[in-house]
Amino acid sequence: MKKRFIASVLGLACTLSLNTHAAPSQAAAQSGYQMPSPELAQVVEAKLAPRSMLSPDGQYVALLERRRVESLQALAKPELKLAGIKLNPKNFSRSRVRNKYTALSFKAVDGSKSIEVDGLGEGIMRSPQWSSDSRYLSFVWETPDSATLWFYDIENQALQQLSDLALNSVVAAKPYQWLPDASGVIINHAINADKQAPEDDASTVVPVIQQTTGEKAPARTYQNLLTSPHDEALFKFYGQGQLYRVSLDGKATKVGKPALFRRFSVSPDSTNLLIGALNEPFSYQVPYYRFAATWSIWGMSGYERKQLAQQPLADNIPQGFDSVRTGPRDFEWRADKGATVIWAEAQDGGDMKTDVPHHDYVYSLSAPFKRKPKLFAKVERRFAGITWGNDTVATLSEWRFSDRMLRTWVIQPDDASSSPVLFSERSYNDAYKDPGNPIYTTNDLGARVMKVIGDRYVFLRGNGASEKGNIPFLDRYDVKTNSTQRLWQSEAPYYERVVGMLDDEGRRFITVRESKTEQPNLFIRDLDNNALTQLTEFPHPYPAFKGVQKEQLRYQRDDGVELSGTLYLPPGYDPSQGSIPVLMWAYPLEYKDKDVASQVRESPYEFTYIGYWGPMPYLAKGIAVFDDPKMPIVGVDGKEPNDTFRKQLVASAQAAVDVLVDKGVADKDNIAIAGHSYGAFMVANLLAHSDLFKTGIARSGAYNRTLTPFGFQGEERNFWEGQDVYANMSPFFHVDKINEPMLMIHGKEDPNSGTFPMQSERMYAAMKGLGKDARLVMLPYEAHGYRARKSLLHVLWEQEQWLDKYLLNTPSE
Repeated sequence: MKKRFIASVLGLACTLSLNTHAAPSQAAAQSGYQMPSPELAQVVEAKLAPRSMLSPDGQYVALLERRRVESLQALAKPELKLAGIKLNPKNFSRSRVRNKYTALSFKAVDGSKSIEVDGLGEGIMRSPQWSSDSRYLSFVWETPDSATLWFYDIENQALQQLSDLALNSVVAAKPYQWLPDASGVIINHAINADKQAPEDDASTVVPVIQQTTGEKAPARTYQNLLTSPHDEALFKFYGQGQLYRVSLDGKATKVGKPALFRRFSVSPDSTNLLIGALNEPFSYQVPYYRFAATWSIWGMSGYERKQLAQQPLADNIPQGFDSVRTGPRDFEWRADKGATVIWAEAQDGGDMKTDVPHHDYVYSLSAPFKRKPKLFAKVERRFAGITWGNDTVATLSEWRFSDRMLRTWVIQPDDASSSPVLFSERSYNDAYKDPGNPIYTTNDLGARVMKVIGDRYVFLRGNGASEKGNIPFLDRYDVKTNSTQRLWQSEAPYYERVVGMLDDEGRRFITVRESKTEQPNLFIRDLDNNALTQLTEFPHPYPAFKGVQKEQLRYQRDDGVELSGTLYLPPGYDPSQGSIPVLMWAYPLEYKDKDVASQVRESPYEFTYIGYWGPMPYLAKGIAVFDDPKMPIVGVDGKEPNDTFRKQLVASAQAAVDVLVDKGVADKDNIAIAGHSYGAFMVANLLAHSDLFKTGIARSGAYNRTLTPFGFQGEERNFWEGQDVYANMSPFFHVDKINEPMLMIHGKEDPNSGTFPMQSERMYAAMKGLGKDARLVMLPYEAHGYRARKSLLHVLWEQEQWLDKYLLNTPSE
């Protein structure tokens, strides 16, 4: 009966070639990239809804079509790996930028106009940004050999290249910024774009010598660092830029001298620049953002008005996730003032474990920058930033890792120490107490600030996490009474959230609305007239999966922790048909509170995405999917979460298996477990320390924690402080206990701290040496996440073949 059901799901009868669908035993002898079943392959090709960007004046929505996958040829192009950066030497840009777009259009919010932008040619858009006056949408137009700045003029419906100067986004990832007054932009020009890069001359090769100073200098396991004097020369060559001020007619004026710009930022009144520039000597132990740097304020012609700090190389930051470098850091402009810069300074030597009344001080300095800095605020914990509104309303946040606490205060920026009001105090993992994020607007200067009405009201939008799932909301917060009024909340059977406000009262706003079966689209919601107007009509991207059934499950672990997960059943599934194979896909998270660990953070009404990344495509094979069953690791009674990692992990997995079996969906002996990154680490541990799963799929994982000796994930203790923890948590140490087959997949160019490719190679070697059933797939040119179309299709094929053999027991012939 089970086989008949699987064969009938989605009408999947098709003829499969031996080359495309060989069993894993045959596949091991095959070479080259393979194609999965057509039903799985179509998921890679699906066209998702574009990204939307509302103009500051609320008149237009820009729609940017996403590039979801790359060609393998694009990933195979030459790239350099320097100081923690992967860069394309042809166009002086970072080579692994995530957000790329291929098409641009606009919708008038009043429904009067739609604009399709033509004439761009072959390339990709990135770093889109509206001008403050809402007239222009600018973007970087990138081809394999160039990166230049373009914009679209809404008023004249014209596309034009603003400047032909080559942009540099090697060190400062965003190579341009609008002047807040919308009169032009500041760009970082790649001054070496037409020059020959330094060559590696064997006659100049010297020994690379490093020596300790006797001071503790713990560092995570970084990749793609500098390794030689030649690397240093290349880093300087490709990182060096020259700032230009470019007016709207394309006239370009030099600003200052060339430098390795770490960051540049225009003051809200468009009169000054905040500059961070890297200094030598460089380091072979840490990435560029820990290099020495000079922070200064420049006038718009490039002369230095004030040097703010000389930051030394930060290669000895104390161990701890909330530890920071000493001296001034976190420089930013005060967005509600013309030209006032603020920054933080640690009062604890950068170590949160030091007992001091205030761990950070925040200072400010205003134009003309000739007086001494003022003490802006004393921060009890670690400074986490300020959200600016106006001179009477802003919020200041602080946090601490040890108890995961996040605290936010409402302050008066002109007198921040005067009676701050506690707005929110919660664990940053506590979704139920999340008050939401402010709605932003553009102030008179053209700077982006929190929307404040009458010096009193602030608007907040949030996910609205609750025991019933996420129920998004729009609130109005009253600064004077420290109280919140709910203006609107999403209603079942839809999942709807606010994109932007169209008035000052919170009565008219744009939302994105979806349901289990309806693709997200933009709507205008008018509360006064009880009206809902659809703004876009994006088609369903997965028509073959329309009948997928979705259910949110709640269940309990044996220690009383409440858990949840989302069960997806294939179209046509009938409970009377009994159990079917199940693929479980999870990722463990760490908490300090059982109640917080039990929270539900999804909505039962969200659109059912069938992305190529996770387990959803395998619904097409008649496999049920249990997605994101919670695997919380909780530290209680003074213990750290990882002290009982294995016990809690197995208990969570057991509870997930039990709820599926009790529901009649699963046979306890026919469930597979899969995960990516820390999820892969979870898979290997569950196979080693339980017999709950028939097989496992582990992608881009870490398996031996002694290879990351100065901490990993949420573990702050180093290896020498917690050798038992490192050993107990490392599945590499327990390979002999694994008796289920495991498929491992890893990108050969994975730069992620802790999951370098050697982790999978060593794990596979151990499994092979001990006679275990394992398969290792190393993907050329791929990083921690996989981007190339061929790679993604091959990963789907590998996982399909593995599940065919070990879960469905129906390998192709």
